[in-house]
Amino acid sequence: MVGIKSFSAYIPFFRLSRKEIAQFWNGFPGKGEKAVANFDEDSITMAVESSMNCISGFDTAQIDELYFASTSSPYKEKQASALISTALDLRKDVFTVDLAGSLRSGMSAVKTAVNSIKAGSANDVLVCASDIRLGFPKGSYEMDFGDGGAALLLGKDKVVAQIVDTYSVADEINDIWRSDKDTFVLAWEERFVREKGYLRVLVETASAAMKKFGLEPKDISKAVLYAPNGKLISGAARKLGFDMKTQVQDTLYAQMGNTGTALAPMLLAAALETAKPGDKILWAGYGDGSDVMLLEVTDEIKNYKVKRSVEKQLNEKKMITYQKFLSWRELLQSDPPARPPLEKPSAVSLWRDSRKGLSLTGVKCLNCGTPQYPSQRVCFKCKTKDQFERYRFADKLGKLVTFSHDNLAPSLDPPTTVGAVDYEGGGRVMTEITDREMEEIKVDMSVRMSFRRFRVVGSIYDYWWKGTPVR
Repeated sequence: MVGIKSFSAYIPFFRLSRKEIAQFWNGFPGKGEKAVANFDEDSITMAVESSMNCISGFDTAQIDELYFASTSSPYKEKQASALISTALDLRKDVFTVDLAGSLRSGMSAVKTAVNSIKAGSANDVLVCASDIRLGFPKGSYEMDFGDGGAALLLGKDKVVAQIVDTYSVADEINDIWRSDKDTFVLAWEERFVREKGYLRVLVETASAAMKKFGLEPKDISKAVLYAPNGKLISGAARKLGFDMKTQVQDTLYAQMGNTGTALAPMLLAAALETAKPGDKILWAGYGDGSDVMLLEVTDEIKNYKVKRSVEKQLNEKKMITYQKFLSWRELLQSDPPARPPLEKPSAVSLWRDSRKGLSLTGVKCLNCGTPQYPSQRVCFKCKTKDQFERYRFADKLGKLVTFSHDNLAPSLDPPTTVGAVDYEGGGRVMTEITDREMEEIKVDMSVRMSFRRFRVVGSIYDYWWKGTPVR
């Protein structure tokens, strides 16, 4: 059977209250909050974050393909999935694909992965989706949009949920869009978007899918439906005959907002975290049509251990101000620090260091067993020469042994915290500490590594790893 072997959602640490946004504009106070990616995060880093949790404990040598879905990739012409694959230290001959242009591209990627596995082209396929979308300041989409990511590992053996059948519909409509000339997401009149767009397409497609699957609404244990906000989900569920209280997965709009391409996979991850063997899940996405899938939970779910649950991440948060949000998204101009301009990264240097640097891979001495980063030819401990094996530090926990707060370094979130991290099992690296609260930084605190955007110079995005407090 083809299905989902592992799943993970990623919700950024920071939140912005909708009431805070409304107060700034003297508008109607919205309810709840939305998830906000840090200034050093983007759709690529969130895809790496969710994927690391998803594939932890699995044999990554079995992953033959990686699909990345997003409407907000940092690059318009450069394959983000190749970068993600390198950061995850997957095989060199993995097949990488970017899917974009539609909010349902994450589900479309899953369907493509299922077909590839069924055809025998791949053993395991990793699908990741993430988005950071912008609505106009003072607009409704600024209230709605949240940031997040998700990853699903698909294969044939030990699946926690079998993908029994699929059904797809294409529908051409200008309800929500963003052209190559736009920074902010645009939409037509609200009633048109609601009635002729979302409700019509999702309901018609899901109804046709259930007819194809030979199921009635009462046969579905959980309906996982993409919905732009909390209001529309109830209308769609009612038209489809589902009970909101017992059958429909919460859209989490009040806690994190609409995360775009990542929303449908994130909601599926939340549903699977509480699923039981035998549960039938109807999973539906939306965007220029709709993809609907029928999943059946297997006994393997009993043995599955969730790495970082959606509930845990929703409860781990720090509120930020609206001004900070505008600054992080570079929508609010401020006086830059009086520093020389950053030197443009060298494409040759980035290429030379891509495999070891982006994957945070060092070496381990075969003679004395000492890990060390960066890679060496002579072991600093036993002095043995050229006797090493590759050793990945990105998935190791560490301890902060020393740190400093730099108030002079240019940053969108000053001060810049830099520290030395000693890894479990050996090895040390100097790096920045991110997603931190100043008062929690202390010697011996536990940190994990997180793939982040270090800087953007010109049109080149420079990525590396930072330490993040373990909470």
